[in-house]
Amino acid sequence: MLLTYLALIGVVFGFNLMPAFAPPTWSVLILFSLNSEVPAIPLVLVGAMAAASGRMCLSYGTGLLRHKVSAKQRANLEAAGEVLNRKTSHHIIGLALFALSPLPSAQLFEAAGLIGMRIVPLTLAFFSGRIVSYSIYVAGTATLKAKGLSDVIKESLTSPWGIVF
Repeated sequence: MLLTYLALIGVVFGFNLMPAFAPPTWSVLILFSLNSEVPAIPLVLVGAMAAASGRMCLSYGTGLLRHKVSAKQRANLEAAGEVLNRKTSHHIIGLALFALSPLPSAQLFEAAGLIGMRIVPLTLAFFSGRIVSYSIYVAGTATLKAKGLSDVIKESLTSPWGIVF
């Protein structure tokens, strides 16, 4: 079981270090859910922590490349950073939208690293949002694993909510 957790951490962390073209973390969690006996709650928690750690490292790594950007682009980045850091209410709204957004997060973390934003609040929002979304994916997979695909489809098409939607 320990090797399964270490593999999960390694794969999810590694994918979230990639600036582009990595498969989404939820797909990795579904794969682990279907092919291992890892309970759902630890799977979601470990997956979200590994994903958040990977994105945080991506952001810090991208920030190290800041000196490679042209002076004009650096000035634009600094201006964007000043605007983003100006109002706390904008932070809360932005973090809430980001936490619940299905959009790819790599580019946002890269931009945050280049701008020089505070990464910890961004990472906490990312972690919180991923706990919610990964829980939904893993719970759906557990249902699919327990009942089978044909029963899940039949149930969803014949339930009152399924008919309404």
